[in-house]
Amino acid sequence: MLRLYQKAADTSYVERLQRFAEKQKAYLGLTAKPRATTKFAYFCAEYGVHNSLPNYSGGLGILAGDHLKSASDLDLPLVGIGLLYRYGYFRQKLGHDGWQEESYNDVFESELALTPVFDESGNRVKVSVGIRGREVVAQAWHASVGRISLYLLDTNVEENGEVDRLITGHLYGGDTETRIVQEKVLGIGGVRLLRKLGIDPAGYHLNEGHAAFSTLELAREHIVANPEASFAGAVETVRSKCVFTTHTPVAAGNDAFDPTVLAECFSNEYIASLKLTHGEFLALGRADLSDDKEFFGMTPLAIRMCRSANGVSAKHGEVSRGLWLKMFPDLADAGAVPITSVTNGVHAPTWVAPAFQNIYEREIGENWHELVRDEAAWANATEALPDDAIWSSHQVLKELLIAFIRERTRAKETGDIDTIHEHESTKGLFSPEVLTIGFARRVAAYKRWDLIFSDLDRLLKLVDDSERPVQFVFAGKAHPQDRTAKAILQKLMSINHDSNWQRRAVFIEDYDQEVARYLVHGVDVWMNVPRRPMEASGTSGMKAAMNGVLNFSILDGWWIEGYNEINGFAIGELDVEAESQMDAEDAESLYSTLENVIVPAYYSRGEDGLPTEWIARMKNSIATLTPQFSSDRMVGDYLKDIYNA
Repeated sequence: MLRLYQKAADTSYVERLQRFAEKQKAYLGLTAKPRATTKFAYFCAEYGVHNSLPNYSGGLGILAGDHLKSASDLDLPLVGIGLLYRYGYFRQKLGHDGWQEESYNDVFESELALTPVFDESGNRVKVSVGIRGREVVAQAWHASVGRISLYLLDTNVEENGEVDRLITGHLYGGDTETRIVQEKVLGIGGVRLLRKLGIDPAGYHLNEGHAAFSTLELAREHIVANPEASFAGAVETVRSKCVFTTHTPVAAGNDAFDPTVLAECFSNEYIASLKLTHGEFLALGRADLSDDKEFFGMTPLAIRMCRSANGVSAKHGEVSRGLWLKMFPDLADAGAVPITSVTNGVHAPTWVAPAFQNIYEREIGENWHELVRDEAAWANATEALPDDAIWSSHQVLKELLIAFIRERTRAKETGDIDTIHEHESTKGLFSPEVLTIGFARRVAAYKRWDLIFSDLDRLLKLVDDSERPVQFVFAGKAHPQDRTAKAILQKLMSINHDSNWQRRAVFIEDYDQEVARYLVHGVDVWMNVPRRPMEASGTSGMKAAMNGVLNFSILDGWWIEGYNEINGFAIGELDVEAESQMDAEDAESLYSTLENVIVPAYYSRGEDGLPTEWIARMKNSIATLTPQFSSDRMVGDYLKDIYNA
């Protein structure tokens, strides 16, 4: 409270706040054209809008949040539908030995950026969905994402028993049955919520397969309104309205449910209302219709029930066509599979640091964010950016990152093992003059966290170099049940070998949007080493690029489309070899590129003391990658190529 009084007495701060409030008011009141009455409904299991609404686990949620923000900027008449998880996703804490521990916070114990939804009579808006032989009630919440309304359903209501109140307890938690009933609330409950709100969208966008049950509810609605209609006729109507985006490049990553468990979660009455037998119902989720033992997949269901399906990068579209060719036995090759692609993007005003926004406003104009999709205009404007302004701003952000690192890794008690996530004293930890590489992502086998440790002596030689050292900052969570990933993380924590590792490598716990902002703003290089072709797209590197950070990545996902040999660095080749050969060759490429290209380029200085070649790469990265990978471009592509609006 004292801090608030201090800021209230700061006239310059109050003036800045007032200017911001006026700009926000003007933004919310401004429309590029008269608002359309029809809307697009965007369904997603998670949304990463802001830290004040911790309703996401990672990239899918952040992508969904950025989609809504750009829809707001472009004045697209869209509404978001999702779930509100009482305990959200787990919070990460590492023990003194480096082993990951999980905890959960009750989000209802804090002030959320949400308001309850009431009807005209002043009653809470609620919907019900038949689950486990009983009606489960879910209440609606509203969040304003600029001009966009995001509605979230929550089953933590007094009408439900304790088991049903926990349906929306944890994001991606619980057993198979929990996942099924969560997705019923999202898909079926989400459609019913739209009806309660008086919204009849012209189109429905299913962002990942979690929301695919919405298509069944739309088919049921059609049959109720047209009793003579068959399910096949209902599907034609549903397909004309629905589009689907898949984010997963491997079959195992798509939700697939045991047919017996699934059947227990859907009543006979609901299946009968679709004019389907149990066998026909289960066949909707099978990729191979000749295999009646195959699990029910949400992605096959979505592909069947939507007029279009797309991957999230050109490479991912290609991989998805091969992955789901078995659904189209009449097609000769994967190239004919009807799955296209729209490459992901990120919301520039959210992810560009204020220091760079100030440069863009000064050199490009206050409307720089409106030009973000104009590649020619952006490239011309970026070329004129002063080298010293770019470098000094980057160094300020780097120092802010280091201050954040020192604060987040300081601990009163550190145990008996030296680890890189906690120190009793952080004074002198990291230096703004040292090349800093960021590596932050989910800890999973295909992400290859351990690739950089495949030649530890070579790595530590880079870290220990007295004239041109390298320092690393890591962040990321392992799934609570993935002990292999936890072991990889633990190994990372305790590397020592009488080197400078403990002073030039840190791990930031509990990776979230706040941590991500510091990292993508302040590191010099953003590293990514997934096993090809398992990176559907990736968006963290896009955020880094908009801040002049250079990507150092495997040629997979978005980086295949973005890399031009100047705006960053590539690891390995495009060709996919045997897994063991790929790992060995990629590791060699990683080390050699660091030693022979990245380190020399970073430490090379001109007469003015600036790293001229490095800054030229930074400018090229900003100029080429910002417009190409903005979520404004992405949403524009969806409008033109997918929504057909």
